[in-house]
Amino acid sequence: MNLIIREATIIDSKSPFHNQKLDVKINSGTIEKIGSKIPNENGFEEIKLENLHLSQGWFDSSVSLGEPGFEDRETIANGLNVAAKSGFTAVALQPNSFPIIDNQSQINFVKNKAEGAATDLYPIGAFTKESEGKDMAELFDMKNAGAVAFGDYNKNIDNANLLKIGLQYVQDFDGLIIAYSQEASIKGNGVVNEGVVSTRLGLKGIPNLAEELQISRNLFLLEYTGGKMHIPTISTAKSVELIRNAKAKGLNVTCSAAVHHLVLTDEKLEGFDTRYKVSPPLRTDEDRKALITGINDNTIDMITSDHNPIDIEHKKMEFDGAKNGTIGLESAFGALTNEIALEKIIEKLTAGKSHFGIESSSIKEGEKANITLFNPNGNWTFEKENILSKSKNSAFLGTEMKGKVYGIYNQGQLVLS
Repeated sequence: MNLIIREATIIDSKSPFHNQKLDVKINSGTIEKIGSKIPNENGFEEIKLENLHLSQGWFDSSVSLGEPGFEDRETIANGLNVAAKSGFTAVALQPNSFPIIDNQSQINFVKNKAEGAATDLYPIGAFTKESEGKDMAELFDMKNAGAVAFGDYNKNIDNANLLKIGLQYVQDFDGLIIAYSQEASIKGNGVVNEGVVSTRLGLKGIPNLAEELQISRNLFLLEYTGGKMHIPTISTAKSVELIRNAKAKGLNVTCSAAVHHLVLTDEKLEGFDTRYKVSPPLRTDEDRKALITGINDNTIDMITSDHNPIDIEHKKMEFDGAKNGTIGLESAFGALTNEIALEKIIEKLTAGKSHFGIESSSIKEGEKANITLFNPNGNWTFEKENILSKSKNSAFLGTEMKGKVYGIYNQGQLVLS
């Protein structure tokens, strides 16, 4: 699709046109020209939108879609369409389907399902067979098939020796291990953050220590083995400090924070609403502010929606029995703009590509057009009609939002919300 985008403010610190309001001409999927009042001599389609801003395409490092096996929660086709309309030109797919994505054929299956979509899908292979934490999966075969990282979604690697061997093994092919960190015996039967709120509500708590102790162990292993480790969705102030110190020592570690941990706190649990049951749990405002500090000083490398659709049968039930997870693609940008500066949001929604070995395209002439279109202004409230996913388990219903996503241009396709 050939296109001229009119009067767009470019937000891309790697572009010579950063913070300038210009036209962008796209020819056969490539940015042909950037300038003022570009003439339309070839009958290209034109778009002009209110307060239009452009950035490099956003990347979400943790998205669950259900298919195969849980298509009632979400399909790959609809999930990628949701991602596109939410501003994401690329997503990393978690392996928590049925069957678990733990071999080459499963990697090929989800990649084939994503063919032709405007949003690129990058599979994460399970670190252990069936994500059971016992035997290492076929990591090298999955890497060759297109896996960008290896991890068992929201499951701690209890066996320290298995993680040690994995970190050593993947160095032969520049692999990335994702180490979700929550010490199982300390978590116990906890379902929410341990603190004043859990005590008041009579719900079993998960102390910050469960996360911090495991992060400490995983960082010790990384220091011993070398290699690359990604610690997803950290949630406590101490976790930020531990990773900050590890980076200062030169360890090759990255981490992410989920939008809901940057915006919401455990005070939301007062109504026992299972939409707020996530893993790791929502923490205190002190932890939330520490995460934002970690974003601003670049201790935290990327922001993820940690999008996890759950069917109503497993969500609308007694709190203790409900599954963890919230959808988050549709609400990610609007929720973040109330808490974090625009340029920092864009930085953290695009930086993950390089850490996961995914090619980036800046907004420059001659580069591939991989672009997110958005308006950073305008206040509104996120309601059920704003949910595009098949599942409706959003922790952000009723939340005040600022700014809206218009859509994306990628793979020669324009997708507008």
